[in-house]
Amino acid sequence: MKKISGLLPVVALSFLALACDRSGDEPEPKETDAKYIGQAVGNFTAEEWYPGGMLGTTLNVADDSYENEAPAVTEQGLSRAFVHGEMFFERNVTLNTAPFKGLGPASVRKSCLDCHPGYGHGQWQDSYVANGSRSYGNGYLLVVYHPVEPGSNDGPYVSEVTGMPQTMAVDPFLPPIDESQIKMTWNIVPAMESGLPMQFPDGETYSLIYPELTIPESAFNTDPTPYSDGRQVAFRLESTIGIPGSGLIDAIPQDSIKAQYAKESRFAELNPAFWDKAAGDFAASAFYHNWQKGEYGDGYDADGNFVPRDSYNGGKALKRFTYAMTRASLQDGAGANAIWNITNVSRPDRPFLYTTAAWAKKMSETPSVIASIKAEGERSPYYVDVNGDGTVTDEEISEAVLALLSPSTNQFDNAYHNFEPEMDPDEFYDFMVWHRGLAVPRARNLNDAAVQKGKKLFTDMGCASCHRPSWTTGDDNYWAPAMNGTKLLPRYKNQKIWPYSDFIQHRLWMKNDIHGTWCRTTPLWGRGLSKQNTGRGDRLHDCRARNVIEAIMWHGFSKKSDAYPSVEKFSRLSKEDRDAVVKFIESI
Repeated sequence: MKKISGLLPVVALSFLALACDRSGDEPEPKETDAKYIGQAVGNFTAEEWYPGGMLGTTLNVADDSYENEAPAVTEQGLSRAFVHGEMFFERNVTLNTAPFKGLGPASVRKSCLDCHPGYGHGQWQDSYVANGSRSYGNGYLLVVYHPVEPGSNDGPYVSEVTGMPQTMAVDPFLPPIDESQIKMTWNIVPAMESGLPMQFPDGETYSLIYPELTIPESAFNTDPTPYSDGRQVAFRLESTIGIPGSGLIDAIPQDSIKAQYAKESRFAELNPAFWDKAAGDFAASAFYHNWQKGEYGDGYDADGNFVPRDSYNGGKALKRFTYAMTRASLQDGAGANAIWNITNVSRPDRPFLYTTAAWAKKMSETPSVIASIKAEGERSPYYVDVNGDGTVTDEEISEAVLALLSPSTNQFDNAYHNFEPEMDPDEFYDFMVWHRGLAVPRARNLNDAAVQKGKKLFTDMGCASCHRPSWTTGDDNYWAPAMNGTKLLPRYKNQKIWPYSDFIQHRLWMKNDIHGTWCRTTPLWGRGLSKQNTGRGDRLHDCRARNVIEAIMWHGFSKKSDAYPSVEKFSRLSKEDRDAVVKFIESI
C-alpha cells in the first residue's frame, strides 16, 4: 500500500513539472498535464481534476493508485486504522491463525484481493476457477436461479445454495458446488440484434463475445439439489466491481438520488422494484431492510451522536451498490457484507455461518465427512458425545454436523459448541475505515483537445443522461450499526464529486444478459487506470467487453436498450471522433 494523502498545491506540482525542462540544444520534453491540475481547461472546470472532491481524490495516477487512502482519512487521523483494515482485504483468510482466521466451512474465496485484483474490477476468465493457483483475478460470482421460463434472465435464486454460491470448502467438507464441473463457454456474436453493423463507416471492425455456463446436477453437494422435482436451473455470471471511491458514493444523500429517479422516470422506464412511478416515490424494495430487533442494535452518526436504528431514514437505507443493486449503506452492505459471506468469517453483528440447510443435510449424510471427523477425534468440533456415555457414534457426528452447519441453528450459543466470533469489532471497524477511505485517482489529460472533444461528444450523444457526471455529497451523517460505539469512519462532507453514474438500473438487453435484466449504471471514474492497476481493462457486468469500444457497442445490441439511440449515433462517428470519446472515458 502506497500512502499518498492530501493534495499537493498546484504551484508545487507546476514546479515539479518544469524542473525537468532542458536548455541548449537538448530536445524539449513531452508536455504532461501536471501543470494544468486544478485549472479550468477547455470545457473542463478546475474541479473536474478531482473526481472525488478535495477529500476523496489522490493525485497518484501510477499503478498503485487504486490503493491510496483519501485525504479525508489523513485529515481525520484514521491512517493507522486504514492500514490495519487494508490487511484484512489483502491477506488470505486461514482456518485458525489469528488475526486472519475463520475461513469456511464453505466459502467463495479465501481473500478479497482474489476477486478485486489491484483493488479493481474482476478480470475476464476463460474458465471458472476460484480455488488454486489460477484463482487471483477471478472476480466472477455465480448466479444460480430458477428461470421463470426457459432461457429467461429472470427468476428467484435457488434456496439450496447461498446467494453467493460457494465453490470452496475446508476439510473434510465438500463444496456446495464442485467448480471442476462448471463449464464456461465464450461465444462470438455473429450479428447485432439491433441491426447495427459490426463495421464502422471507415472500415474498422469490432467483435463481441458473451459467456454461457452449464453446471450439471452432479456438481451440487446439496440435498435436495436445485434440479430436484424436475425444476429448471439457469446460471449467470456477475463480476466484482472496482472499490475505490465507495465511501463517496455512500455519502450521496438519498434525497438527491430520489430526485434523479423522478427526473429519469419522466422519459424512461425504471425498475418498478425500485421506483413506483404512479406514487412518484421509491418502492419498498428499494431499501435494505434487515434490521430486526436485536440483530444489529442502535448506531451512531459521524459526529458520534446516538441514532436509534428506527430513526435513520425511517429505518431504511437506499440500495445503491452492486450491479444488481442488492446492497445499501457500506456499513451494512457491499464490502461489510462481503467480508462475512465471501470468506464466511463470522463477527458479532453476523453471529452465524453463511450456509444453507440443503448443504448442511448433505454434509451430515456424506460418509467421507463422517469418517474424517471420526478419525480426527476430539480435535474436531464436530466430534460430540451427545449422549455423554463416553462413546461417539456416526449418528452423533452426523447430528453435530447438521446442527453446526444449518443456518437455523448455528448461533454461537448452540448446544453443541460455544465459540466466539472470528473477527472482533475493532478489526471490523478498521476494515470499514479502509473500505470507506479508499480514494479515487485524479483525472488525466483534461488539457488534451481530443479529451475535451470526447467530453462534448459524450454529452451530445446522450451518454450523460445515465452516466450523470457529478453529484454533491451531504453532511455524510452515515449510519453505523456495526461500529460498536462512537468510533468514526472517513467522512466526505459537502464534496462535489464526478463518478459519472446515476446510480439507477437500466436495461441493455444484451445477449445472455445479467440476471434480472436490470443493471446499475457503472461509475466511470478512474476506470481508465484499470489496466495498469489490475493487469486488464475488462468492462461490463461479466467482463464480456475487452475494451471501451466493445462496452459501448454492447449498449446497442438491441433496439430495446435504453442506450440504443446513443450507440447508434456513436456508430456513425469518424474514427477520430470515436477515439476522442474513448480517450475521454479513459481520462476521467
